[in-house]
Amino acid sequence: MKIRLLTFIAGLLLLSGTVAAQEVGIKTNLLYGATTTPNLGLEVKLGTKTTLDLVGTYNPFTFNHNIKVKNWTVQPEVRLWTCEAFNRGFWGFHAVGGGFNVGNLNLPLGVFPELDDHRFEGYMVGAGVSYGWQWYLGPHWNLEATFGFGYLYLNYDKYECAKCGEKLGHDKKHYFGPTRIGLSFVYLFGSKK
Repeated sequence: MKIRLLTFIAGLLLLSGTVAAQEVGIKTNLLYGATTTPNLGLEVKLGTKTTLDLVGTYNPFTFNHNIKVKNWTVQPEVRLWTCEAFNRGFWGFHAVGGGFNVGNLNLPLGVFPELDDHRFEGYMVGAGVSYGWQWYLGPHWNLEATFGFGYLYLNYDKYECAKCGEKLGHDKKHYFGPTRIGLSFVYLFGSKK
């Protein structure tokens, strides 16, 4: 699957013609960083009002008391800008895929209460629509906020406890809700704003 995704992205870049330096941005999502999830995004201009954004995350960490938030995701998104690429508002259409190993985690407001004493390991795939905005900060810097809503198919195994328990079963879920959220710093190469 990873090879197909990379081949698809390479094909889009070749079809878009030569990419000039001011048509590429790299970014990091501060909200993912707040959850100790390293992430990196690459956005490439395809046309006057279109870009292709590709974000990847990877969290390999196990924390004190065997708290696990291990995950990886890949999220490509085609963006249609209301003004011009990398300027003001945009609508996005994204896909998402990834894997997770999460457990022994007490989330606020009773969200996913089974994470307190169970571990879930599996994968997810889905798609959604988002809206976002980029603010100009300087010749090479933008700030981006984005929020997306969509569908995820989750396929996972449930384990007795976060660390050592035996497998309790296998399940599949269909999720409708937020699928993308971000507050990112964007560095634009060769920007001439």
